[in-house]
This record gives sequence, structure tokens and C-alpha cells, in this order.
Amino acid sequence: MDTLKSRIRLIPDFPNVGILFYDITTLLRDPVGFKTALDGMSTPYQGQGISLVIGIESRGFILGAAVADRLGVGFCPIRKPGKLPAKTIKEAFHLEYGSDAIEIHADAIEPGQRVLIVDDVLATGGTASAATRLVKRLGGELHGLAFLIELVGLNGRQHLEGEQIFSLLKY
Repeated sequence: MDTLKSRIRLIPDFPNVGILFYDITTLLRDPVGFKTALDGMSTPYQGQGISLVIGIESRGFILGAAVADRLGVGFCPIRKPGKLPAKTIKEAFHLEYGSDAIEIHADAIEPGQRVLIVDDVLATGGTASAATRLVKRLGGELHGLAFLIELVGLNGRQHLEGEQIFSLLKY
């Protein structure tokens, strides 16, 4: 995993002063690193009966779609408000540097469908927690959440208590 960590660029004071941003674009452009990361994120879910992967805007789209492909299942995006064309449901949440909201199409998940949420970073857990609420509001069975990176010191897991969480890399 140190090899993968060496491919992630750290940017201080982005998007705000005091935030250390973990830029995965340097990992994504490396074919071996990208493949290794995707294999690591998808392997734990092989044969688990997952039928849909949800990716959270925007880097979760990249990782989630590729994980869905590896699992042989469908993919659905969760986006920022106003970006999806059909009827949506919305959840607000807090970030370590502000607040925001996310939306999903109201017909994106069939009741009882086994869902895996994928995103790039688990930080404070606000975005992931909002995504879990959206999945459950639509009747989905949340199998778990998979992250490329977990920032352990920000205690995001505490907002996801009772959920199955997998993080490939921990800082």
C-alpha cells in the first residue's frame, strides 16, 4: 500500500487554509497504480450479491464505475443538487470545511437492491452518511461503503456506525 500512497499528491491549504487535500489524479494517471487500487477496492465485494454500485460526485464516479464494471453490476451517480435531469431526493450534510447537499434519482434503487457506495475519501463522514440515508430512503439494502482513502484522525466512521466500511489506504 505504500506504493499506492506514493502515487497520491498531497496539497496543503486546499480548498481552504488548514485542509490537506489528497489528490488522487496522480494515482489515476498511473496505469499500474490505478489498476492496483481498483483491484483492491473491488476484490472484497466479489460474490457478495451486490447488484448496484453508487458513486459519489465526483471522484466516486471514476472509482465507482470501475468497481461496478469489475463486479459486473450497474452504476448510479449521487450528484450535487441540480445536476440530475429526472426527479430526485436530496440530503444535506456537513463537511470539515462547510456544508453541502447531494441528490440521487428517485427511481435509482429498487427496494431490497443490495448496494455498495464507493467514494475516494472518508474524512468526517458527512457525505458518506448522507449517501447512506439516500440509499435507505429509496429502500436499498446497504451492503457497505468502500473508500480509496480514509483519514482516520477525522473520525468519519463515527457517523457511519453500524455500517460495513472498507478503506484501501489509511492516513
